[in-house]
Amino acid sequence: MASLRCANPKLRNYFKDNYIPQICEALLCGLLVTCPEDPLRYLEKMIIIIIQNGLENLLWDMCIDPSLKPKIRRLSETYLEQLFGLDDQLVTPELMIKACTFYTGHLVKSHFGGWREVAIPRVNQEAIQAEKMNRAITHYNFKCQKKCFTHWSFYVKSTKERLIASLFRLRQMFFLQRQRIVLAKWKEKARLKCKMREDDLILKHELQLKKWKYRVKSKETEGKPLSHERSSSDTAVTIVPLEFDISALPERAIMQIFSYLSFRDTITCGQVNRSWMAMTQRGFLWNAIDFSTTKNIADKCVVTTLQKWRLTVLRLNFRGCLFRTKTLRAVSHCKNLQELNVSDCQSLTDESMRHISEGCPGVLYLNLSNTTITNRTMRLLPRYFHNLQNLSLAYCRKFTDKGLQYLNLGNGCHKLIYLDLSGCTQISVQGFRNIASSCTGIMHLTINDMPTLTDNCVKVLVEKCPHISTVVFIGSPHISDCAFKALSSCNLRKIRFEGNKRITDACFKYIDKNYPGISHIYMVDCKALTDSSLKSLSVLKQLTVLNLTNCIRISDIGLRQFLDGPASVRIRELNLTNCSLLGDVSVVRLSERCPNLHYLSLRNCEHLTDLAIEYIASMLSLISIDLSGTSISNENPVF
Repeated sequence: MASLRCANPKLRNYFKDNYIPQICEALLCGLLVTCPEDPLRYLEKMIIIIIQNGLENLLWDMCIDPSLKPKIRRLSETYLEQLFGLDDQLVTPELMIKACTFYTGHLVKSHFGGWREVAIPRVNQEAIQAEKMNRAITHYNFKCQKKCFTHWSFYVKSTKERLIASLFRLRQMFFLQRQRIVLAKWKEKARLKCKMREDDLILKHELQLKKWKYRVKSKETEGKPLSHERSSSDTAVTIVPLEFDISALPERAIMQIFSYLSFRDTITCGQVNRSWMAMTQRGFLWNAIDFSTTKNIADKCVVTTLQKWRLTVLRLNFRGCLFRTKTLRAVSHCKNLQELNVSDCQSLTDESMRHISEGCPGVLYLNLSNTTITNRTMRLLPRYFHNLQNLSLAYCRKFTDKGLQYLNLGNGCHKLIYLDLSGCTQISVQGFRNIASSCTGIMHLTINDMPTLTDNCVKVLVEKCPHISTVVFIGSPHISDCAFKALSSCNLRKIRFEGNKRITDACFKYIDKNYPGISHIYMVDCKALTDSSLKSLSVLKQLTVLNLTNCIRISDIGLRQFLDGPASVRIRELNLTNCSLLGDVSVVRLSERCPNLHYLSLRNCEHLTDLAIEYIASMLSLISIDLSGTSISNENPVF
């Protein structure tokens, strides 16, 4: 059996599955190399070794002694498979003969074709060459024409654009020069008119003065001479009162006088006479309109006023007003509005805010505190108020975290620097994360009366808002030292905590490194603070205001450590109300170390006695001091 290619497939698979060619190859290689004296015993031993190692680990040189193994590598891994015909090769000798025949014929054909092309010249070669040359010349001429036309087209287009730009600049220069001429003439006429008015006013005053002198002189000649015993009040009775027109005053004086009047009073003054009406119709008086100080104003009057002064109004205050929704829509007529306060306006709706936002895109200050706005209004803020800088959403509890996510739509509220979220208990950590993504430029943050505020809320907010310089957390009992530590990434200048029992001395441990430029510290009713906090604060060179009201664990030792540091030089305001452990020693130290102290409160410090008064009197820089609730007597001679 020289080959199994034509054998039964079952037999072929039997040989393959039982590794018959590999076994035979290993045994034959061992016999050929080793040449044992007893081949049968050798084969029996090798078969046992193969059984022990397993057919999967069978190698062709397994039966060869290691010292006799050849150094060269065999060429074929399955040579006996070829002998047995188990290699499944597709190339048979017959197919190889056909392939060689085809390859030889292909070579003869290709070489003969090349030889024929070289040896036998083509017919009409010159005509073909001439045709190709003509096509090449035509193509070349077309390329040259196309290139020239492209350059010409670009030159014409650029020339035309330069001509249009030149004409536009000439037109601008013409309009600018014409405006300058008009303004110069208007300024000259206004100056002449103002001068004539001043001259007339001076002449009028001179005439009134002459008339008064004439009347006084005529009365002295006609009546009895005045006795020396008459009082000055009797003499004043004889002087005739003179009329004076207030409209003749300069505009700055008129503006300062009318600035003290309310909206209703200004309207009433305009009904006195024509002169007073002319004064109340001056535009600078209507830059700021405050409707909150006047009650029972008719909606029609408000709408008429806003329509009349729509181009002049810059600031509007509707705080607490109960106007109709249609009345608030009239705010949209004020195109130049910059500040709008609609806090406590229960009639304000999302629809009213839509009209206002569409008509007043230049608003910089917007107060929506304690209103019923929803996510619809939050969607309008980034769409229309692109320059918004101050925003108050205090006690607005009908918008959600999704509404805060809208602040990042469109151009967004990226110019916002002041944000008030007091009382917005519905805001979660995700809501503060949305604020941080939308308003990265926040500098002043106020969050009061918010018991749901946690350290995580502050952490996610300061991650993307590194410019925060002022924080106010009043009525947030769950804020701890962790939030204070998270704020170290910001350049804080002012901090204010009130009513917090989780703030301890640890928050001030590294304050000189984390907040070197802080100037205002308000830690009111933080009863966990002790003398260690004052020791940590003593190194702050920029500190000017310190309020530790109701920090009852502070004593004379802590205040002495604080005053021994550089912070005592620049301190201007110090409030130690209800710090009952302080005594006269602290006042003595204050008089020695605080040359710039202006405001001092030692209210309810029961251990202060009359001995401290002498040192307080030596503090010449003091402007205000509160010593109520102390043991100092009112009969002290210093007072």
